[in-house]
Amino acid sequence: MTEAYRTVADRAEASFEVQGSEFIGYVAPADTVAEAEAFVDEIRALHPDATHNVPAYRVPAGEASSKRAPGDVMLREYQSDDGEPTGSSGKPALNVLVQQDIRNVVVVVTRYYGGTNLGVGGLARAYSRAVKEAVEAAGVVEEVPHERFGVVAEYDDSGTVRGILESTGVEFDAAYESDVRFEVRVALDEAEALRDRLRSATSGRVEIE
Repeated sequence: MTEAYRTVADRAEASFEVQGSEFIGYVAPADTVAEAEAFVDEIRALHPDATHNVPAYRVPAGEASSKRAPGDVMLREYQSDDGEPTGSSGKPALNVLVQQDIRNVVVVVTRYYGGTNLGVGGLARAYSRAVKEAVEAAGVVEEVPHERFGVVAEYDDSGTVRGILESTGVEFDAAYESDVRFEVRVALDEAEALRDRLRSATSGRVEIE
């Protein structure tokens, strides 16, 4: 089987106060830089009045990780102090992800300043804690590389396609318009066999993208 990797199971958050400052750690799985940046933008939009929104992520550079095994792709590791003293926030946040060997993950730590300066050491401890507690709330899981592809079927074949997807237990979304489009997420090792099965069951009538 293709090599597994550690990531977070779902989105989560954790919050606490340190000497009047409120810290809120947010974490989410992300397969691409674009997904990670979108999450960062989402949290910044959620807290536009925060003193700082500090981001960090470890995601594959370039194409989605689902196309390749973890060992075959270079990770992009990014962090920003977002106005905090240099090295006091973004780097400690990223270090938690590195130390726990978690990838395909993005975090944002929101801070509302409470009037007391915490110093570089105090900030580093607080930002690290926010990430650790958010990751703990999310849960860490072993994941295998996945691939995403689209399946377009006419209505007459849509029931067959849906039945196959449900029986194999893969993740998918369906959109019913002039035809039916399925967005499928499947383990990399199982993707080609699933495509062959869908083509065979519909006598090649489905369009796979």
